[in-house]
Amino acid sequence: MPQFTRLISPLTGNDPIRGATSLRKRLVSRDEREALGRTLRETRPVKEIGWRARAHRPEAVDLVEASHAGRIEHLVPIRVARMVGSPYGYLRGSAIVMADDVARLPTSGITPVVGGDAHLGNFGFYRSPEGELVIDINDFDEAHVGAWEWDLARLTASIWVAGRENSLTEEDCEQAVRACVRAYAAEVARLAHMPLITRSFERMDVDHLTETANDPALIKAIRKAAKSARKRTSDRVLPKLTARNERGEREIQAEPPLIERLTRADAELVAQGLDEYLHSLPAQWRRVLAWYQLTDVAHKVVGVGSVGLRAYVALLEGTHPDDVIFLQLKQARRSVLARYVHGEHAWHDHQGQRVVESQQALQTVSDPLLGWTSVGGNQYYVRTFRNMKGTVPLDGLEAGALEDYSHIVGTLLAKGHARTSGASMIATYLGDDDAPADAFAAFARGYADQTEADHEEFAAAVASGRLPVAEGETGSAFRPN
Repeated sequence: MPQFTRLISPLTGNDPIRGATSLRKRLVSRDEREALGRTLRETRPVKEIGWRARAHRPEAVDLVEASHAGRIEHLVPIRVARMVGSPYGYLRGSAIVMADDVARLPTSGITPVVGGDAHLGNFGFYRSPEGELVIDINDFDEAHVGAWEWDLARLTASIWVAGRENSLTEEDCEQAVRACVRAYAAEVARLAHMPLITRSFERMDVDHLTETANDPALIKAIRKAAKSARKRTSDRVLPKLTARNERGEREIQAEPPLIERLTRADAELVAQGLDEYLHSLPAQWRRVLAWYQLTDVAHKVVGVGSVGLRAYVALLEGTHPDDVIFLQLKQARRSVLARYVHGEHAWHDHQGQRVVESQQALQTVSDPLLGWTSVGGNQYYVRTFRNMKGTVPLDGLEAGALEDYSHIVGTLLAKGHARTSGASMIATYLGDDDAPADAFAAFARGYADQTEADHEEFAAAVASGRLPVAEGETGSAFRPN
């Protein structure tokens, strides 16, 4: 197990991750933090991030198999099928492998809250509480305190892999990665000089996004994706997911194995869990949900990395038949990063709470119905299902569009990290030269090669029968979560 040293903890009397315990503690000044960032740049140079496979590296297939423990067994072949189709699909489902790899690389030791799975497809649209369509990081199953480099490494590697999947040249992939790193450095430097309370309100809505983008093809793709996302609401999905039964009641339609009905006993457990979930919400949103009744629940497979974990969709009806809300319960397990930060002793009593609080830390605005609960001994987070969620389609992005979009997601990642802690240190550590872009470009290319090699081994394990695979389930590696 690597020894990962957090340098941020002693820099303030309050814990910047768990929150303030007193307003009478001495703060470390911005000048002092910037000085430490410059010192770290000298003692832990960013150029050391480059990828080099270590001796005795665990087999990637072994780690993926280990991650299948505790999943619903008959759904694991679907997960394998969605990973085996391409290197990018494999990368999406193998966060456990990359966590083990990057956790052993040199880092600065500056540790904000990180997404933990910040690949290119985990940025997208959703509805703000004010009803606006915004874009931000949108997956937090692996979110945890950790090195900011881990997020940027995963993001840049995914850009290179996605570029290759779209038949771009190595030079195109490199330019996209460099755009991402430069945008990250520029944004964290900009935000570091703002008061923390001011930067906490920084966000990117669709109008700002289209103004930020330069490539005409990307702007067109953004507008099309945003238009589609606005239609992804509970009332729009109602006729697709439900039908009237013989008693005239709405129920979620089974489409095994992707959507499966529950036994009465299991449905009752989920209902009890949703009652407990209400206690995790602010009082205002408990009052809103008081006007809704749970009418049905089913198990629904989602994404790539999450396949096999328990995930339920619940239908709530209000005082009118057209007033409906779908909630999603997703099983939360310990982050793949956790053991590399603090060993085998979990910091978080409830992993669903960890996901929710990490999401609220990294996103400027979040789903107001975010909460957590437990069902049948497993822990879950709860969110609105089809909350205008959508993504910019990654398949077919040409060189200019990929470079442009990589700049945007680099900016968003910096915004998330700067909202929690360490922005001044990260900014001065990165400096204003191209050394970080050089380092992460070298890393991304090397790790893209590693991903392709791991994918070949994964495909061989499928071909040999070692890993079970569902027929006809591969689809696009760029499928939305």
